[in-house]
Amino acid sequence: MKKVWLSWSTGKDSAWTLRTLIMDPRYEVTGLFTTCTEEFDRVSVHGVRTSLLDAQSERLGLPIHRVILPWPCSNTLYQTAMDYLWQAASDHGVEMIAFGDLFLEDVRQYRIDILNNTGLKAIFPIWGQPTSKLADSMISFGLQAIVTCIDTRHLPAEYAGQNFDKEFLNGLPPSIDPCGENGEFHTFVHSFPLFSQQIQVKTGEVVNREGFVYTDVLGRRDQPFTPVKNLILNHNNT
Repeated sequence: MKKVWLSWSTGKDSAWTLRTLIMDPRYEVTGLFTTCTEEFDRVSVHGVRTSLLDAQSERLGLPIHRVILPWPCSNTLYQTAMDYLWQAASDHGVEMIAFGDLFLEDVRQYRIDILNNTGLKAIFPIWGQPTSKLADSMISFGLQAIVTCIDTRHLPAEYAGQNFDKEFLNGLPPSIDPCGENGEFHTFVHSFPLFSQQIQVKTGEVVNREGFVYTDVLGRRDQPFTPVKNLILNHNNT
């Protein structure tokens, strides 16, 4: 079995990619990784609090390796930080880096290119799956998620904070990909059959930042958890 680290955004595509990898006898998932924005203490792009990221990690029993970046972050700094991550993966015996991309060829090629000369291979376990069928499969399997971020160039702000369910899918305009693969929306998974237990959450403040509408997701304070050991790569140390 090849050891794999999975790119983990806290959202539905990452969760489904993990399920797919676990079902494949060729691979052993030994860790997750993501980038976090230091100024906001949140997962980059999805805007999810890092405490909820840790809660997912604990319920999966997998360490989450965090790359902490400043805001704004230059491409040079980002690439340097990721190089440290790839080296850490190699040091942990990892051979494969998995991504949950679906059909964007330029993004796929970018993933492949950034791993050139690292000794690591990019794999795409859910690549090419029809997104309408895939979204339905996620919901039927028992995945429950909240829409945390909306790109208002594609969707009205009121879609932020909604549950990712069949009602949500039925209400999407025909031009919107059901999995949001073009960046139309992003999610946070709070209940999943692979979790040891559900994460109790509620929605909070809604903010608009440069055309992206974020809904804050709040964890319940009476649900303690023990974080799995993390590897944190801070930009100040790169």
